[in-house]
Amino acid sequence: MNVQHFDTIIVGGGHNGLVCANYLGKAGQKVLLLEASEHLGGLAATREFYPGFKASVAHAINQFPEKIVSDLNLTKFGYKQCTESMKNIALNLKGDHVVVTQDGISGVPDKEVGQYDLYIASLKRFAKALQPFWMKTMPRMGGNTLAEILTFAQIGLKLKLLGKKDMRELLRVVSLPARDLMDENFDSELLKATLSWDALIGSTQAPRSPNNSILTLLYRMTGMHHGQYMIPEGGIKTLIDALTNAAIDVGVDIRCDSKVNKISIKADMDGVRAKGVVLKNGEEVTGDRIISALDPKQTFFDLVGVEHLEIEFMNRINRLRTDGYVAKLHLALSDIPNFNGIDIPNNRFIIAPNMDAIEFAWDDAKYGQCPEKPVMEVIVPSLNNSALAPQGQHVLSANVMYVPYRKKGGWSEEAKSIFIKKLLTTLDQYAPDLSEKVIHAELLTPADLERDWRVTGGHWHHAELALDQMLMMRPTYEAAQYQTPVDDLYICGAGCHPGGGLMGAAGHNAAKVILK
Repeated sequence: MNVQHFDTIIVGGGHNGLVCANYLGKAGQKVLLLEASEHLGGLAATREFYPGFKASVAHAINQFPEKIVSDLNLTKFGYKQCTESMKNIALNLKGDHVVVTQDGISGVPDKEVGQYDLYIASLKRFAKALQPFWMKTMPRMGGNTLAEILTFAQIGLKLKLLGKKDMRELLRVVSLPARDLMDENFDSELLKATLSWDALIGSTQAPRSPNNSILTLLYRMTGMHHGQYMIPEGGIKTLIDALTNAAIDVGVDIRCDSKVNKISIKADMDGVRAKGVVLKNGEEVTGDRIISALDPKQTFFDLVGVEHLEIEFMNRINRLRTDGYVAKLHLALSDIPNFNGIDIPNNRFIIAPNMDAIEFAWDDAKYGQCPEKPVMEVIVPSLNNSALAPQGQHVLSANVMYVPYRKKGGWSEEAKSIFIKKLLTTLDQYAPDLSEKVIHAELLTPADLERDWRVTGGHWHHAELALDQMLMMRPTYEAAQYQTPVDDLYICGAGCHPGGGLMGAAGHNAAKVILK
């Protein structure tokens, strides 16, 4: 039997894998992209969760780079970036909501409005200084090439251009817990909880966690809407469809339902080299290089195997913090949900009355329990894309923090049913009679995300976004520049620099390294 050969084989058809495939295919390489499931897009794949009702785990975009849209000509393939972002609306039980837009805030005293203007202007300056480096390979420490030294010089120059005062403030701010930064600037508990949300969502950190949640917030502020979320015209599906069709247009061979069981390794006196992949059905395909868009633990433990790698390297991969803390709630609704004080629920709603509520939810999850009082963000994506639900009906999509991957006693259908009831009770407080409109409810725990989306621990970012797992240390040294200890094996998933979210920078950066 003839074995097919490609210039490049990419394992994993999430958005990073698709971005990487596009750049390599556009450069003339013969590329094969293999996806284990029926759908491309990974956590951004749109799927039917109940007859007639569709949703994606990643339900909005806040940082997909205009450079990738332009480079890959995605508008030609139907992708339209929304020029207007959604408002972040912090829901109040009495209807006195706090509204955060790209331009300012309302629902708080004038003193807070003025302080917010100073606060957000400062963060925008910091985000702008860091923005170019999310789309670059972060050089390793020591033994650098001239090009890598120049990258370090660019980083230093960008920070220097901030000025001494702002540079000192940036270094101070990124080391603060979210709680400290909010308490320094604001009095409104509802506002503080809402502004801290995007520093914490998707992580295992709480408002008081002494880590770099503010650096994560600045990372999320690099998009055209400075961190505000949007849903593109036609929904998230249009981004994945555009990336898919653009890849096909440049000759990428895409195969779904093609799970890779292992990466073929050749070990000899010259070292260890990746030479192909073996599929679940036993088929072998060879390539000049293999790129994994899967998370680091799957890549090195499951596909490569510990026998081919140094024990110290594998110990570092094993120590990566990969337990997810976000669950996804999808509701099929018979009618539009009516939130108190909201005319049309076409924005992003935050249910977190204060920072203590967020902290207490984290405390529950830390001990393996579901939060007694859930905190969550909610959107109604069917208002932006009517194809997600039958006419006159709707889909509600919520990210619920903090829900443990390792639940005490384990996850069962009964445990999920109990938690769904608690979530509906919470939602009913802000949208009366919502429960009566529920046709079907789906709860996806981090354990479900691991099982059905093949993401270790169900973690959005494949590994925690924290100072010891970011920049030139992501996911760990010897694999932090998209190359690995195995020759001709590269990585391009969310576990690489800069991280996860619907950004595509890791796929872009890996392709640039390979094309060099």
